[in-house]
Amino acid sequence: MTNVEKERHLPAGRKAQLAAYVTEAGQVTVSALAERFGVSIDTVRRDLDQLSADGVLVRTYGGAVSRSTITRTDRAVDQRLSIQEQEKEKIAALAASLVEDGSTIMINGGTTTLALARLLGQHRDLTVATNNLLVPAALPTSAVRDIYVFGGAVRSLTLATIGPVSFRANGGAELDISCDLALIGVGAVAADAGYTTSNLAEAAMMQEMISRAARVAILADSSKFDRRLFAQVSELASADYLITDAMPGPDLRDALEASEVELITPASTR
Repeated sequence: MTNVEKERHLPAGRKAQLAAYVTEAGQVTVSALAERFGVSIDTVRRDLDQLSADGVLVRTYGGAVSRSTITRTDRAVDQRLSIQEQEKEKIAALAASLVEDGSTIMINGGTTTLALARLLGQHRDLTVATNNLLVPAALPTSAVRDIYVFGGAVRSLTLATIGPVSFRANGGAELDISCDLALIGVGAVAADAGYTTSNLAEAAMMQEMISRAARVAILADSSKFDRRLFAQVSELASADYLITDAMPGPDLRDALEASEVELITPASTR
């Protein structure tokens, strides 16, 4: 074994202790782990990278989170922003490539769709309708012609509105609206359950966005594969695209192909 290989090899005792600590804490920083285990920050970073590669935990910017934390639903936005951050950026960049100048898009709540909004700076003349209260400020001003926010109750946990996907004219009549592309972040994707989320009202709102779209792109990182949450948003076939950071397993991949959903990953676009 070379010196580099020795350096990268985790002693079994420390590996188990570090994994157990992250599992118990839920979310940790590199500096806190270095202090607790009496090793350098660079050593902790290497340890976390290896544990992440082994599927024991998930690396975040400046630290790591446990797998159990990833599978918890309904975390606050500020917590979710640091989870799967690099994966979300990759997904957002791929999703932005589907947006056409001069088009109308709908964007739902969530941190992946928020990352998408920030990456639309190369676009022009967009009309954006959303229930994500963070999106209007995140959108580059040069990219948008009009921004509309759906009304309703505000979920403080997710900073998104819950209500009808509609707007009313001054006289009170409901206006018929549609979009060219709906970009929908979901909580889970499975071959049998389709796209699901943890909140019933959000699921209903996402369903309605999908029904009003000419094309639908589902955004979900690979940690959400082969899981089912409380409320179904739709079957797999309701989407034209599934945009993700890594290829799913064979069962989900086959189900997506059978449903004629185009799978878009960083590897597929090379």
